[in-house]
Amino acid sequence: VRAVLAPSYPRAYNVTWKSTNFKTVLTWDPKPSHLYSYTVEFFRKVDQDQRRINPHCIRSSFPQCDLSNSLTELRSSYMAEILSEPPLGETSELTEFPYSRSPRFCPYNDTDIGKPDFKLEVSADKKKTSLFVTDPLTALFKDGRQLNIRDIFSDQLMYKVTYRKNKSTGKKEHISKTNVIELTNLDQGESYCFSIQAYIPSRTITKQLGEESQFQCSEENSSILKDYSPVVIFVAVLFILLLVGSIIGATVACCKHRRKVLQKEKEAVPLASI
Repeated sequence: VRAVLAPSYPRAYNVTWKSTNFKTVLTWDPKPSHLYSYTVEFFRKVDQDQRRINPHCIRSSFPQCDLSNSLTELRSSYMAEILSEPPLGETSELTEFPYSRSPRFCPYNDTDIGKPDFKLEVSADKKKTSLFVTDPLTALFKDGRQLNIRDIFSDQLMYKVTYRKNKSTGKKEHISKTNVIELTNLDQGESYCFSIQAYIPSRTITKQLGEESQFQCSEENSSILKDYSPVVIFVAVLFILLLVGSIIGATVACCKHRRKVLQKEKEAVPLASI
C-alpha cells in the first residue's frame, strides 16, 4: 500500500514592500491557485514573539496584503512572514507550513513620498516669485482626519526647489523649511520653470528625496527687444521710415501738382469787362 503524501504548497518569493505616503502593501509571487492560499503574519523586529495577523490576509487568494493601518508604530522596524496554506475552508495534515520572510521595513524611514502640488505667483513688480506648496496626503488617519506628510515628519520635512530659465537647460536648487517659498534672486521679466520635491535629510541618502513634481513656468514679459534681433528691428524701423517718407513725398508732390493746376486754371480765366 502506497503512503498518501500531503500536498505541497509553494513557498512565496519576490517578497517586497511597496509603500508611498504610508500606503503600505506587501507583495509576493506566485499568484495562488485553487490548491493553496496565503496567510500573512507581521511583527516588530525587536519583538518577534508578538505576532499579529491582518484579518484580510488570512487564507487569502491574493498575492498581496495591505498593512497600511496595521504598522501603527511608524518609527519601528517590521518584518512579515507569508505562510503557504490550504485554501480557505480546507484542512491539511501538515502541522507546519512553508513560509517566506520579508525584508525589514520601517514606515517612517522607508515609505516613498509622492510629488507635491504647488501654486506659482509672481509679484506685480516682478521682483519676487512665490511658490505655495501643498503637503501630500498620507493613507493614515487620526481622530477622523486624514494626515499629511507634515503631520508626521514635522520640522524634519523640507522642500527642494529645482528651477531654470524657460528654454534653458542650466538648473539651480533651493532648499526651504516652509511651505511658502519666496525667490527674489531671479532676473526680472524672464520666464522661469520650477519643480518641487519633498526633502527629508534625516533619512538615508536613497530615501531623502520624494517624487519630483511637474514643472510649472511663469509668464514672460513680452518685449520687442526680446522677441526680435537687433538686425530685424533695424530693418523694420528703416522700412517704416522709408514708407513714411514715401507717403510724405507723395503727399507733397500731389499738393504741388494740385497748386500748379489751380494756378493755370486761374490764369486761363479772362478778366471781366469793366
